[in-house]
Amino acid sequence: MQSSKELLKRIGKCAVQVLPGAKKTAFWVVRITAIVSAVIFVLRYSGLLSIISDAVGPVMELVGLPGEAALAYVSGYFVNVYSCIAAAVTLNLSPRSMTILAVMVLCSHNMFVETAVQKKTGSSALRIVIVRTLSGIILALVLNRTLPAGGVENIVEQSVEKQSFMEMFKPWAISLVKLCAKMIVLIFLLSVLQQILNEFGIMKVLTKFLKWPLKIFGLPEDTSFLWIVANTLGLAYGAAVMFQEKEKGVMSEREIKLLNSHIGISHSNLEDLLLFASVGGIWWVMLLTRWVGSLVLVWEERAEFYIKDRFFS
Repeated sequence: MQSSKELLKRIGKCAVQVLPGAKKTAFWVVRITAIVSAVIFVLRYSGLLSIISDAVGPVMELVGLPGEAALAYVSGYFVNVYSCIAAAVTLNLSPRSMTILAVMVLCSHNMFVETAVQKKTGSSALRIVIVRTLSGIILALVLNRTLPAGGVENIVEQSVEKQSFMEMFKPWAISLVKLCAKMIVLIFLLSVLQQILNEFGIMKVLTKFLKWPLKIFGLPEDTSFLWIVANTLGLAYGAAVMFQEKEKGVMSEREIKLLNSHIGISHSNLEDLLLFASVGGIWWVMLLTRWVGSLVLVWEERAEFYIKDRFFS
């Protein structure tokens, strides 16, 4: 039995070991986040985001949503779930419509930042954008065909007052600083946690416990920790830790691509799912729909690998 002093020493050793890699990863993720956030701020202030929303309106109607839901979708696509919900709650959507919108946004929110992080791990940025965008639309089309008719929306046209530059800049800057601070802390803590799990042999137990669920999803056993991180905290954090695994040579290129295919449309299944459920979304439909979608994507990519090895190698 180890003494508390020896235990703390081993934990401290884990923290020291991951510090250089975590520092490098956190800096890169924060830099990308800040750049993309600044671009989105300019789009909002200039009014271009509203123009893009108007262009997306017909797609909303195609999946059974009112055209006014376009702004909520575009906000989520370029920014995050919070901005989508802020726009969606003003529309008085039925649970059915909120669920469809939620699935689209959960598949393809924060696209620029999350694509950049996944690309850093070795996946194709173009493939990520296409797969995540089309997955959201296709799953929404399926839900529009299968979900029972919900209540009638009472859409009220919103009059938006033009804000001054400083009125928009101040809350944006504060939220960006808070987000970056949160990302730095979480990336470091996740890196330390992963090292601790390896140090004390907990990772082996975790891998054994998730062996069969991951096998159904078509994922390798050694992706268990990253799968948990992505599903609970989000894609950016999961991929950030994945990047460190890649640098260490722990995960192969194909394993990374398979996991990226899964978590691309099925991640942050705790906070984001609860947020949409709190405004009317049906949580189990949002979860199971994307799990099924991610299962199909992973096995399709495994088929690509098989065909490539069998006929083109």
